Amino acid sequence: MIVVPEALIASHRAHSGAAAGAFIDALPARAAEFTERWGLRLDGPPAHGVVALVLPVVRADGTPAVLKLQPVDDETAGEPLALRAWGGDGAVRLLDHDPVTGTLLLERLDAARPLSSVADPDEAVRVLGALLARLTDRPAPAGLRRLGDLTAAMLDRVPDALAGLADPAGRRLLADCAAAVREVADEPGDRLLHWDLHYDNVLAAGREPWLAIDPKPLAGDPGFELLPALLNRFDPEPAVIRRRFDLLTEALGTDRERARAWTLGRLLQLWLWDLEDDGSPVDEPGEEGESDERAVAVAHALLGR
Repeated sequence: MIVVPEALIASHRAHSGAAAGAFIDALPARAAEFTERWGLRLDGPPAHGVVALVLPVVRADGTPAVLKLQPVDDETAGEPLALRAWGGDGAVRLLDHDPVTGTLLLERLDAARPLSSVADPDEAVRVLGALLARLTDRPAPAGLRRLGDLTAAMLDRVPDALAGLADPAGRRLLADCAAAVREVADEPGDRLLHWDLHYDNVLAAGREPWLAIDPKPLAGDPGFELLPALLNRFDPEPAVIRRRFDLLTEALGTDRERARAWTLGRLLQLWLWDLEDDGSPVDEPGEEGESDERAVAVAHALLGR
């Protein structure tokens, strides 16, 4: 029997409310089911992120792996599609998958050595940029969410969001981000995006120095991929934000202005979510506090303010 970590239980209660109980209660039986079905042996204590429980296991042939247990939702449903499309090229390998429960069996990487452990932030940005270039260098498979649909929905919500903002600075920032994404909205792209590639979602590996994990895949323009790398390991200096942004666009080989517009679109998406969740003004910290301040700083840096 596994013991579900209290932090994972709290995370599900915070994000899923009443629905969290059924998933959490089912985890011990689900872990037992898949260790037996796939011939696995537990090989250490459980780990977890915000959503998934991750169990180190060993396959019948002695190969180390991890069993990832997570609910099926809009974000997790596309993960096996993306991992199969990448086939281990720049990303963790998918070894098995149960579509009904969303359970994944993955190759085991070195969870003790995330890319965030690299001391030089610029070097970490270069590694992440090189991975992004590889991951987005293929069309998205059918069945994934599409950036064009998300963008249309975002822009439809902007007028109501602007009307609900009392602060002129917040309205201006939201309007500027919306204007930027309108310039590129008619060409949303068709590349396979990870959509959550930051330094803790890149782990050291044996067959390659670094591999990406935990995608929230999307079909779209690679410029929509850059924001997590700017918000994590954050430096408030505008020149540093712009230098890291340039390192990423150079690694991707993408047009800088197009990438800037899609990054401002990603910020617009974050603020629309925040306004829906807690009504926070765009230019003031909401429930996320420091995260909101980082997002505002990135927006000002990319807008040249």
